[in-house]
Amino acid sequence: MGRWRDGRGELEILGREQDEGRVEPVRVPLELACSYRARTRGLLGRDAVDGAMLLSPAGSVHTFRMRMPIDVAYLDRRLRVLAVRTMPPGRLGRPWLRARHVLEAEAGAMERWGLRVGARVTVVAFEGSGGA
Repeated sequence: MGRWRDGRGELEILGREQDEGRVEPVRVPLELACSYRARTRGLLGRDAVDGAMLLSPAGSVHTFRMRMPIDVAYLDRRLRVLAVRTMPPGRLGRPWLRARHVLEAEAGAMERWGLRVGARVTVVAFEGSGGA
């Protein structure tokens, strides 16, 4: 896993069972916020997000000045989910010591995607967004 740059990509979540018992990944549009400026801005001032936003590096988030509740997933250095929380606007999230990255999405999205504690995700950065 390399360093990413601000840009777009795709998040792949493993773990959703299909009819014949095989596991099909869920693919979600992803915004990468890796610079200090992009991480600080995050989802502030938005009414919606298409897919998810990855803040990296990050170990905690807040929802002050946000217009919507969000789902937050804390990821370790291997992109394994440590915790998933839904946060209403105006809150300070608990820092997770082993967290190296944070995923943000509209409230309810992570449950729909099957993103749970212990799941692993893959980040595919599109051209110009660095390596993964």
